[in-house]
Amino acid sequence: MEPLTATRLQIRKKNTLKDCVAVAGPLGVTHFLILSKTETNIYFKLMRLPGGPTLTFRINKYTLMRDVVSSLRRHRMHEQQFAHPPLLVLNSFGPHGMHVKLMATMFQNLFPSINVHKVNLNTIKRCLLINYNPDSQELDFRHYSIKVVPVGASRGMKKLLQEKFPNMSRLQDISELLATGAGLSESEAEPDGEHNITELPQAVAGRGNMRAQQSAVRLTEIGPRMTLQLIKIQEGVGEGNVLFHSFVHKTEEELQAILAAKEEKLRLKAQRQDQQAQNVLRKREQREAHRKKSLAGMKRARAEASGDSDAEDPGAPPEGTGQREEEEDEAEYFRQAVGEEPDEDMFPKAAKRRRPAGPPGKKQQGRGQRPDRGADRRPPKAKGRPQRAQAKLERRGAAWEHRRGRARPPKKAV
Repeated sequence: MEPLTATRLQIRKKNTLKDCVAVAGPLGVTHFLILSKTETNIYFKLMRLPGGPTLTFRINKYTLMRDVVSSLRRHRMHEQQFAHPPLLVLNSFGPHGMHVKLMATMFQNLFPSINVHKVNLNTIKRCLLINYNPDSQELDFRHYSIKVVPVGASRGMKKLLQEKFPNMSRLQDISELLATGAGLSESEAEPDGEHNITELPQAVAGRGNMRAQQSAVRLTEIGPRMTLQLIKIQEGVGEGNVLFHSFVHKTEEELQAILAAKEEKLRLKAQRQDQQAQNVLRKREQREAHRKKSLAGMKRARAEASGDSDAEDPGAPPEGTGQREEEEDEAEYFRQAVGEEPDEDMFPKAAKRRRPAGPPGKKQQGRGQRPDRGADRRPPKAKGRPQRAQAKLERRGAAWEHRRGRARPPKKAV
């Protein structure tokens, strides 16, 4: 099939047919030729891209190229033959049905068309012959190499033209070689006749192949050989409706049932796709709503942490008000717990407690004057800044414990 093949395309085991179809368009690939093997048979599939159809053949017989070349006495294999596409020859593809016509069209589209009035004969180096047998419904696949040689000259002249000098030690004169071809083996002489002799419309590469001269066209098989039998034709690329089948024949009712089942399957598939699209849209909306709600909560928490909330701000309290109220509470607790008025320097910001006014001359009993505690009382310590600071800390701790509900009496001096 060279040179119009994707020889540089690398395929891995994990690649599927869909992957190859996806890259076929950018690479300019128009056909797939797929060989597969099962436990019983070998199959050959010919696919037209991108929309089909697909022809499935069963390979009844085949011979590899190396086996064909090795069986020839003199083979013709060189790289210049594969520089141009081969000449396609279809035989016996007559009016035998639409499937035969479709096969011919598929094989014709495998190779570029040829304009017989402008074609260059030097580009035709190979020939692909496909013969159809209507009786057995088989295809014979053959591949040949084309060689053009001049006719009308002796074998000795042909040898000289080909720059192949024979052994002339037994000849008296060179004229004996040109006239009779003495000394040449019979294997070197190939029979030519009316079946392969023609007049060249243009000069062809090769010594002696001149325009308007008689030349012989010789074919040498280079393989491979295949005997194919069409099994079925599908509408799509590897799938779709079966347009033709060699062994399975269905009635009109069965075909209608198959079409109805396929339409129902397609309808269910479309319904599932719509449901899936709706689910995807719903989940996307839920995620978006959750994201907005999360962002609003984060913004609100950030505003509360920074003191900038949407609620009306009553204003910051005057400086020192909170500390003064706290010291007043501690001073009140000190009076209740100790029974004495705190020192002025202990709670400097607390307002002094005003004693209620009583009748003149009557001494009011203070909370600190308790007759039963006079004997256990420790004489007052000398006033000093460290002792007052320690007492202040202890009383503040007692006030803090009282607020937590676990009030404890102050430690008594021993």
